[in-house]
Amino acid sequence: MVEVAAERGKRTSSRTSEEGAGWRCQQIGSFRELRPDRDSFSWFHPRTLWRSRNEVLSGLLGDPSGEVRRRWVEAQRERGVDGDFRIRRGLGKSYSFLLMGDPGEGDASQYAVVPGLLAIGEDTSFGVIASDVIYPTGAGDDYPRKFFRPYKDYQAPIYAVPGNHDWYDGLGGFMRVFCDAPPLKPKPDRGLRGLLWRRPEPIDEAALAEARRLRDAPTQRAVQPASYWAIESESLLIVGVDTGIDGLIDSEQAAWLRRTSLDPRPKILVTGKPIYTRNVYKPSPLEGGGTIDDIVRDPAHRYVAAIGGDVHNYQRYPVRVGDRVIQYVVSGGAGAFMHATHTIERVDVAGVHEDDFKCYPLRGDSLSFYSQLYAKRLRMRWLYLTPSEAACIMAGRIKNTPIRQVDPNVTITRRMRWAARVLGAWPMPLRLPVGRVFHRYLSELSDWDTPPFFKSFLHLKVTPAAVTLRCFAATGCLPQELDPPLEDEVTISLTP
Repeated sequence: MVEVAAERGKRTSSRTSEEGAGWRCQQIGSFRELRPDRDSFSWFHPRTLWRSRNEVLSGLLGDPSGEVRRRWVEAQRERGVDGDFRIRRGLGKSYSFLLMGDPGEGDASQYAVVPGLLAIGEDTSFGVIASDVIYPTGAGDDYPRKFFRPYKDYQAPIYAVPGNHDWYDGLGGFMRVFCDAPPLKPKPDRGLRGLLWRRPEPIDEAALAEARRLRDAPTQRAVQPASYWAIESESLLIVGVDTGIDGLIDSEQAAWLRRTSLDPRPKILVTGKPIYTRNVYKPSPLEGGGTIDDIVRDPAHRYVAAIGGDVHNYQRYPVRVGDRVIQYVVSGGAGAFMHATHTIERVDVAGVHEDDFKCYPLRGDSLSFYSQLYAKRLRMRWLYLTPSEAACIMAGRIKNTPIRQVDPNVTITRRMRWAARVLGAWPMPLRLPVGRVFHRYLSELSDWDTPPFFKSFLHLKVTPAAVTLRCFAATGCLPQELDPPLEDEVTISLTP
């Protein structure tokens, strides 16, 4: 079934037509019937900002995630979990699994992913969430609506690594749901940080027990040992790491990662923070020195890919390391607001050629959508760029080989260039950092509940010889819901 969907998706993706991208959507998909309510939140509402204050406090006063993580790990070991944090499912040599990043807003954009994910993932052995299971603050009482209900019909177990938003709750909700762990005993944190720090909220255990029944089939049940883990199979080791709020890997987890990486099998890293994103190298530091990429790049460890969430789109960087290529992937598009791709400069990081870099949405589609959004919000019609105009603008700016054929009848005008400047796709006079500001702040203001959504998830097929990684899109339109578009595909060898 997956093979058939992949072949069909190749003919209907954003890479072949504007219709495949979800433009001119004639019929909205069935995802609206899955969504239980119309509740949502604003990223800049004072209550949301106050509940998310740990992000700011960690930057100003230090991130205590490492210390708290060690306490969780110690408590788990006292409960008798496997000290190597291995997940052994008897997978055999060949299997497939899903991976989705940053899903948990609980709104239309999260539910729009579900129908395609269920279709493509029908025969998968398990699913993995890479970062930010629950927005905005990882609270345990948000899991019924933003985790159990959306994925109630996915018949395999789901494992996860937390993102920074899951840590705003001190990891209390995450550990309760995924590790079946009781709350940690309170430990005073003196000083200003201790006074202001947001602690885990009490969980409504009755509501959580009721929600668990939505995913209570024998094939769905799973308890992972900790917030970091390794899923074993005969062909591959999937290693998940917990990057906390600021990305630092504490010394105990770093030591575990080094030990686990000595396993002779090929490996895929799943991390809450991507190593390459937006043409920038951002490896998580290790407490005591070095970075996580030092471990990934070591040829003795046999990592073939590193997949991270946190950034809400899809990007892939094939980086040559010695005589091999490691696929560095961003996969954070499974539900939260979209981070723009049109603000990504021409790619050259780590020697990756622009034409070998892949992203979704395409830069032109990203620019066109944001132009439409802000033309309406600011009541400035001149800001709007059609998909064809935006594709031409981005081809001229990036100077790449266009993925989708550019309309030869479009002429770039001064108005179009100024619209692109305002939206961060074209350089401003005096080199004002519009693109960085747009990515960092305006994306949070750009959440929407109508198609096209430009969401995505991964399907990975494992055999003894190779891993085939496929990125599927979810636009929210019925044609793409019935036939999820295949936006990227790469086969990664597992043989020496």
